[in-house]
Amino acid sequence: MSNSFQDLLTILDLERIEKNIFRGVSPDVGWQRVFGGLVISQALVAACRTVDKRSPHSLHCYFILPGDPSVPILYEVERVRDGASFSTRRCIAVQHGRTIFALSASFQIEEPGLEHSLQMPLVPPPEDLPDIESIKGALGPHVPEGVRKYFERERPIELRPVDMSRFAPENYGKPHPARQRFWMRAAGRLPDDPGLHQAVLAYLSDMTLLDTALVAHGRSVFDGSMQVASLDHALWFHRPFRADEWMLYDQESPNANGARGLCRGSLYSRAGALIASVMQEGLIRHKAP
Repeated sequence: MSNSFQDLLTILDLERIEKNIFRGVSPDVGWQRVFGGLVISQALVAACRTVDKRSPHSLHCYFILPGDPSVPILYEVERVRDGASFSTRRCIAVQHGRTIFALSASFQIEEPGLEHSLQMPLVPPPEDLPDIESIKGALGPHVPEGVRKYFERERPIELRPVDMSRFAPENYGKPHPARQRFWMRAAGRLPDDPGLHQAVLAYLSDMTLLDTALVAHGRSVFDGSMQVASLDHALWFHRPFRADEWMLYDQESPNANGARGLCRGSLYSRAGALIASVMQEGLIRHKAP
């Protein structure tokens, strides 16, 4: 079990400082700004702690300002509505007296209904794919430094790319279909609290997604000539799951224009059930010389 995984469990256990106000911190990993998935997951935890006996089924959020990892984040929850079946919450994240992030989430009681879903794509199982240690060993000397650092960094989420060919020296910089697929799971065993599993999925839902918009242009988030930042993020939970079991994250980018890229993702359980859907738009802009 990695230290970063233990850190994630700690930082998702927010401090309650008032009835509707919570305080969260960021891990000390040397980042210049707070990882967007962390803010999403902490805001979701804050909202969940104001709702009884209902689970979140959707959330929509906007990244307004970069988060400062050196100071705590205050999460202020507004109890918008509690109906017979649904509850609505708003949550803003505040640093230095300014709102840096805003989330709206909807909660629902458990009830039966009609059911269908998309079928999981056919991909190799995670056991047939190289783990991070193997990937690090296979990275050649010509792979860009940003790519190397990303795969060498310890993280709370274990991931195995289905296809690493875009990072091969002979392919790097060439356009590819705007699609990526990763197997992902928490890097350790999680408690049985379903809300914590939803928070961890919210955390990992921001990983690698925006990079999919750059694949079609032979670029990546590691490209120093690009300015890349998440603008908004939406997540729908469909079925029960465990975030410490392998999930396939199928990502694609249907559009890019106006210095923005739109990406969407589907998360499937190991058994093939569609457990969550994600949409995100982000800034993808050439940096000025």
